[in-house]
Amino acid sequence: MEPPLTPRATPSIGSCAEGAAEAGGANPPGILIERRVEWPDTDAAGHYHHSTVVRWVEAAEAALLRRLGLAHLFGSTPRVHFEADYLARLWFGDLVRIELRVTEVGTTSLHYAFTVRAQGDEVAASGRMVIAHSSAHASGATPWPEDVRELFTRAGEQAPEIYG
Repeated sequence: MEPPLTPRATPSIGSCAEGAAEAGGANPPGILIERRVEWPDTDAAGHYHHSTVVRWVEAAEAALLRRLGLAHLFGSTPRVHFEADYLARLWFGDLVRIELRVTEVGTTSLHYAFTVRAQGDEVAASGRMVIAHSSAHASGATPWPEDVRELFTRAGEQAPEIYG
């Protein structure tokens, strides 16, 4: 059995924590989760499929929102932009670490940066995702409630979700 990945005390060059100061607060939230590359995550070549990164990033986002007590936002935060750079292959059974951090909070939008790392700390993928806030029954984007905005700018690093 492989030992679990451990979070770094300080972000490295190229990590998703770069640019976090843009969030308008001294301590924007972030989270680290671990996952294993499962068989359905792979393609015919045997390595992870590009769509797997989207699911891992959304799993990290869900863990972050739950930790912040913001589960009520599910269903009101559509994705408006997603981009990723795929830098290394991950194979079935590999343990991976997904780091997600808030980097910018707008009036109605939120920017995340993410990094997916392999067991040896190699960056396998990195990128960003932008979401918008849209209240129930709204026809477009709506401003973040002030208490939500406060959490998105000052909640700080959350406890990691380690593969179990």
